[in-house]
Amino acid sequence: MATYITLLNQTEQGIKNVKGIPERVLASRQAVEKLGGRLHGYRLTLGEYDAVVTVELPDDEAYATFVLNLAAQGNVRTTTLKAFSEEESFRIFGNLA
Repeated sequence: MATYITLLNQTEQGIKNVKGIPERVLASRQAVEKLGGRLHGYRLTLGEYDAVVTVELPDDEAYATFVLNLAAQGNVRTTTLKAFSEEESFRIFGNLA
């Protein structure tokens, strides 16, 4: 499974519908599970981004499906970071010349 960190900013529509965030998070969790993954958590944040979501999905195609469906709802703009586990990171470091 690949890990993806999604940074979220609410759109104008998203701010108008801010009270609906809990329901949208639950719907996102179900969408990720249908794609064979797991949503590890939603975190409301202060600063440059309004929230952070961490998901594990089988591959980039599954993640693209999830994040495009999320963005198409019009409530958020997303920035994606693909993350490597500690084990994967150490393997990468071990392969360096």
